[in-house]
Amino acid sequence: MQFFKRIFLFLIINVLVLTMVSIVLSIFHVEPYISQYGIQYKDLLIFCLVWGMGGAFISLALSRIMAKWMMGVKVIDPKTNDARLKGLLDTVHNLSQKARLPEMPEVGVYNSVEVNAFATGPTQRRSLVAVSSGLLDKMSKDEVEGVLAHEITHITNGDMVTMTLLQGVINAFVMFLARVLAAILSGFNKGDKKGSYGSFMLFTIIFQMVFMVLGSLVVFWYSRKREYAADKGGAHLAGKEKMIAALEKLKIFVNRKVPTAHKESLETFKISTPSKSGWALLFASHPPLEMRIQELKNR
Repeated sequence: MQFFKRIFLFLIINVLVLTMVSIVLSIFHVEPYISQYGIQYKDLLIFCLVWGMGGAFISLALSRIMAKWMMGVKVIDPKTNDARLKGLLDTVHNLSQKARLPEMPEVGVYNSVEVNAFATGPTQRRSLVAVSSGLLDKMSKDEVEGVLAHEITHITNGDMVTMTLLQGVINAFVMFLARVLAAILSGFNKGDKKGSYGSFMLFTIIFQMVFMVLGSLVVFWYSRKREYAADKGGAHLAGKEKMIAALEKLKIFVNRKVPTAHKESLETFKISTPSKSGWALLFASHPPLEMRIQELKNR
């Protein structure tokens, strides 16, 4: 229940897509908001909405594929003879039926000693639930069920779609504000295109990267909010005791430093991350486990 990959993969892909789109559009001068009089702000806003939302939905469409590639997820064959993997499939199947998903997610396992799991995918019909080998080795059957119920709830709630809409709006404002400030600083908004276009694009890329970081704070806030909702849904599907037991077990392992092939930057994909406080909490994709456990106990 640690690798909340949706968030990190989604953000990284989104930043790369948005940056590449900006560079390609500038190279081919696909900039209908620029006239002989400088920047036309109404046209710029429409342009940013179209490409900002487009970049977010491209990120969403690639999320499942990128998750498999980056984490080395091996999708389990439904006809497998491995008893443990068969049990995993059966648990996901039962939870998916209980959650009334229109189609059972793909189920995969990836090699990691960390106790991790994640769910991703563009729609309820094209989703993926993956767990680490470490989770299967170190968690009991009931605890694994709690983890899976949490992830199934993310799919049921459509968190990736709503996150895409949120990210699309942020993208649009990032692109718009970056270009407005870049135009002001470069003098490009005055119609003086000669000698200022290069600095305009340079400032655009710089401001875009800075504003994307600030925009990610909103995404992380949304992620923390949805974690509470997924815990609640997981408790409904698997049972409150199993959900709490899963979080309690996760608490044992989350702060441990273990050898892993994954970069530390992938931390934001985890279903839970080491406890943070102060300003660091703003960049956390998950609330502290203590708060999540207490929230469930109070229900």
